[in-house]
Amino acid sequence: MNDNARSEPIPVIREVDRGTAKLLPDVDRARAWLLTVDGAPQSYVDLDDPTYIEFEYVRRLAHVVDCVADEGAPLDVLHLGGGALTLPRYVAATRPGSRQDVVEADRALLQLVREKLPLAPGTATALHAADARAWTLAAPAASADLLIADVFGGSRVPAHLTSIEYARAAERVLKPGGVYAANLADGAPFDFLRSQLATFQAVFTEVALIAEPSVLRGRRFGNAVLLASQRPLDVAALARRTAGDAFPARVEHGDSLRRFIARAQPVDDASAQPSPEPPEGAFSIG
Repeated sequence: MNDNARSEPIPVIREVDRGTAKLLPDVDRARAWLLTVDGAPQSYVDLDDPTYIEFEYVRRLAHVVDCVADEGAPLDVLHLGGGALTLPRYVAATRPGSRQDVVEADRALLQLVREKLPLAPGTATALHAADARAWTLAAPAASADLLIADVFGGSRVPAHLTSIEYARAAERVLKPGGVYAANLADGAPFDFLRSQLATFQAVFTEVALIAEPSVLRGRRFGNAVLLASQRPLDVAALARRTAGDAFPARVEHGDSLRRFIARAQPVDDASAQPSPEPPEGAFSIG
């Protein structure tokens, strides 16, 4: 075996708190890795280029990061859900000086990422092994410019992160004019997604949705990014960015979003349900 063969990265497989995690090297990018848990893709990171984003829904969340404040301005960000820290790395690279807290319930997964995919030195990012809602309830009021929720138990958003009580807790943590962004997943007839929009609309004055047209038309199950704020969202800037992606998305807002929500009602802790189970093969990889 030659030196080059010995230096090639090899997959890492480890049991974590919520399943079997795999770190799979990308043969096309020298220090890039795909993280899966029980076969479901969780994160993709390129340690040499933290601004490179592979997953389309993560790219949409990155567009939110780009549009939430002036270019390059540092932010205070709370991330609920850690994965391989794709977005914290992106924020640190594009907005130097940002202060970030990352909350991940899977302690063993967090340790795996710390060990194998460490953050760049000097990054002001604190990692916490904790429940997302419990952390949100205890976090200081008006402490975050941006709260990003990307929390899945397996392939479903946990019910305790879908209620109006949770929405109020998230709103309390945001600074005046701060933005909440959540990665959700649903398919037609969108009972879950409509109820989530109705729930956050009951707490925030502005709500928007970013998703691919094929998902919104009910042709397939997929991701959708929910946005909420007490100030007007820069919908035009977001629409321009998302339309230019390899898989273009649409930003629904105002009347079109109200038509989509229709008669859906907010949900409380007593009635909250996790997001629906994805159809077989919707997110899994071989």
